[in-house]
Amino acid sequence: MSRWTEDVISPTIAPTMPAVFIERIKRSEDQIAYKYYNVDTLSWIDLSWREMDKRIRCCQAALQREGLKKGECVAVMMSNSPDWVVFEQAALRLGLVVVPLYPNDRADNVVHIVNQTASKVILHRDIEQWRTLEKAKDEFTVQPRIVSILDIEAKTKDSYPSTYYKNWIAGIKPEEADDSILKTLNSTDLATIVYTSGTTGLPKGVMLSHKNIVQNAFLGLKSVKVYREDLFLSFLPLSHTLERTVGYYIPMISGATVAFSRSIPQLGEDLVTIKPTIIISVPRIFERVYAKVQAGLAAKSPIAKKLFLAAVATGWRRFEAGQGRASYGLTGLYWPILNKLVASKVLEKLGGRMRFAICGGAPLPPAIAETFIGLGLQILQGYGLTEASPVISVNHLDKNIPASIGPAFYGVQVRIAPDGELQTKSDCVMLGYWKNEQATKDTFTDDGWLMTGDLAEIRGDHIFITGRKKEILVLSNGEKVPPVDIEMAIALDPLFEQAMVIGEGKPYLTAVIVLCPDTWPEFAQKRGVDPEKPESLRKDVIVQDVLNRVRKCMSQFPGYAQIHKITLTTDVWTDGNEMLTASLKLRRVKVFAKFDSEIKAMYTGH
Repeated sequence: MSRWTEDVISPTIAPTMPAVFIERIKRSEDQIAYKYYNVDTLSWIDLSWREMDKRIRCCQAALQREGLKKGECVAVMMSNSPDWVVFEQAALRLGLVVVPLYPNDRADNVVHIVNQTASKVILHRDIEQWRTLEKAKDEFTVQPRIVSILDIEAKTKDSYPSTYYKNWIAGIKPEEADDSILKTLNSTDLATIVYTSGTTGLPKGVMLSHKNIVQNAFLGLKSVKVYREDLFLSFLPLSHTLERTVGYYIPMISGATVAFSRSIPQLGEDLVTIKPTIIISVPRIFERVYAKVQAGLAAKSPIAKKLFLAAVATGWRRFEAGQGRASYGLTGLYWPILNKLVASKVLEKLGGRMRFAICGGAPLPPAIAETFIGLGLQILQGYGLTEASPVISVNHLDKNIPASIGPAFYGVQVRIAPDGELQTKSDCVMLGYWKNEQATKDTFTDDGWLMTGDLAEIRGDHIFITGRKKEILVLSNGEKVPPVDIEMAIALDPLFEQAMVIGEGKPYLTAVIVLCPDTWPEFAQKRGVDPEKPESLRKDVIVQDVLNRVRKCMSQFPGYAQIHKITLTTDVWTDGNEMLTASLKLRRVKVFAKFDSEIKAMYTGH
């Protein structure tokens, strides 16, 4: 029996999420479950599965004291940490339904979610989340108990009170937790309501059962093996289903360890310190690293540039040969040298032990995939959506076609509808949208298949996404343009941080472009303008030179898909300023609203 088979917990043994955690404690009680950074001791702390169980049972008893009943909702609004896991597992053991809130979400979204789910308890971390809750308090239809991980109780008692977590569980012993409800839990019971971070309108609550999530995580392990010795570095928000399923439930099922990164700005340091073997990422992270690498190369000697390009090309040939799609040629001779001089130095910045990275949430530009894979990091691009718990497909280590989203999970059915839409059916597909029967009906076909909204092709057993049904710009001349493809091409240039293409119903395409804070100052100074002055962004020499660079990025696109005019900004779009969703997708409506006058000006006279 293989090490993998011995360690993995199957749904037949543990059909619910708390059952999986309890089974993992039995098998691995003294193994390290989680690592986190303690800001008081300035050190990384290890927690075993047994220590986690004690914390869970204390939290469970505290929730029992609130008088909550099976099926009621509780919410968690905080960044990734062992406390997130403790609260969820404690709630699940009581048959409660967990509702994740993004830690920096807007007050109106919080009001909508808390009111719709009637959440009775909200766990948050610090004063920032409390301020959001305090803004929302007058709109809550049911006032939930607010509990904070950090001690802000004294600061809030005269306004909207937040109970300090340590006071909330004070005096409770682990043995006080009542496990009787566990016996009544069924795999088909509702486990969580995950609100999609929609780019328009109010978010919809996706209802996922224990079976949906446990099955999805288990099927993922049939596609890509994870071992007890693996170490994940978790940095995508746990309120995002990709991180929750792949970066939390899969390690729980396989017995791997999860380290919680301190923050995205500190991710580079944490990679070097933790030395993970697996990360879960979205393309934006790789795009940022790629842009920094390209900017660094621009300042190096011609020999250094050639060495880097040779390392990538040789490494890519080596990868293709390993996949059975090419011969090794002379890579065996050149690779050891190029690896030592170039590739290994780049991978050391990622910790030097990475087995692979899972990438999802949006398409990964081919040039970026080829660069990292060529340098020796296997990137496995996958695909899914919250409504599918979330993963539908992923590339395998030995069947990796980076331009694809891989084969469908074992046990997950996929088909291409007559209009080209990818549709799916499996035990992982959601129960429906919370209190929204019409939206549920609109998302399924008459014969019960989930409509993804993405256009795709299936070649062999690999799926290739070809576009979005709704994210197609139709110019006034009838030509159809995929804006995401153009935006990805533009973002490959290190001068550009982000881009949004405009053109629906217009005679030509324009774009709003965010300049990279690292490369813009030098670009401006070389042209004799002050990068700190806003008016520099409108100077003819800057606009024309930037437009020329944009056109180079788009050399492979047809004439009707070229950018004719641009608006420049140095204000990076984030989820904090509401230009991106919490899962880092562009809120086009928000960008349109912010740059309304500039967009109109780009079409004035036409």
